[in-house]
Amino acid sequence: MPLTKLRDFLDENNIKYVIISHSPAYTAQGIAASAHIPGKELAKTVMVKLDGKMAMAVLPASYKVDFDLLKAATGATAVELAREEEFADAFPGCEVGAMPPFGNLYGMDVLVSESLADDEEIAFSAGSHTELLRLAYADFARLVAPKVLRFSSPRG
Repeated sequence: MPLTKLRDFLDENNIKYVIISHSPAYTAQGIAASAHIPGKELAKTVMVKLDGKMAMAVLPASYKVDFDLLKAATGATAVELAREEEFADAFPGCEVGAMPPFGNLYGMDVLVSESLADDEEIAFSAGSHTELLRLAYADFARLVAPKVLRFSSPRG
């Protein structure tokens, strides 16, 4: 169970967190509504490829990745959305599309949108389409050491 690996990691680091169960939902906005969390506080993980290397782009559920901004912010020559079949095996035990934004546990770079870094707390999928985990953004940043960049904009 993916949540076990993540919980063990958080417990080992003395991190306070809350697990939120919700009815099955498969889009970030659907999850936010189901769990009664504002879209700005729900972090979604979008898998991208930067010059062919897989990375996690983490941004508020109510935002979208701006690939031109991402390219400029990372200095990558080629930036593209990764296809599910390209990363499905990279997160053992996680349901596809529900991987937690802890790239450090999976040998992957994590890029966080500056709009998410402003939040005091964040919630994110914890490996399944029915569970979220919420913790202080400062704890997440300390454990994951993401690169905070400007690469997203509000949906609209």
